[in-house]
Amino acid sequence: MPRLFTALELPERVAGQMALARGGVVGARWLEAGDYHVTLRFIGDVDGRAAHDIVETLGDIRRPKVFVRFEGLSWFGGDKPRAIVARVRADPALMDLQAEQERRLRRIGLEPEARKYTPHVTLARLRGVGQAAVADYLATRGALQAEAFTADRFVLYSARDGTGGGPYVVEAAYPLG
Repeated sequence: MPRLFTALELPERVAGQMALARGGVVGARWLEAGDYHVTLRFIGDVDGRAAHDIVETLGDIRRPKVFVRFEGLSWFGGDKPRAIVARVRADPALMDLQAEQERRLRRIGLEPEARKYTPHVTLARLRGVGQAAVADYLATRGALQAEAFTADRFVLYSARDGTGGGPYVVEAAYPLG
């Protein structure tokens, strides 16, 4: 398996609602709606043995279903915007699921995640796009119109070699609830 990460999938109707926010920023690379997800833990490139250990340790997780509610559009990167995102409410069940994955993956030898976990869905990747252009986009788009949903599983995704982008492949699925 190449580059791995865990995530919550979005129902098709929710992804379709989010896709309506696409466009309007020159230089943005908009993701396909089928690639939208709420990342839980980026793992990275691993060998076959590590992948096997990851699949096994994630299989031991027993957590409740996760209610996912969106809190509007934003961006990551501060002065140098790198992504337009849909913010996800930091529901306790979501945060507990992410924290347990972090603990379990560290126990099997993975390096800790360096960044503080901020739940979101990436809508576009930005390169060379100024802060003013992103602020204008957010001002004209208004509030994100995407309905909340309950996730009844999380998945282990693999990304394409080289670019790390989609389309993503579900390598394993783990029930919640």
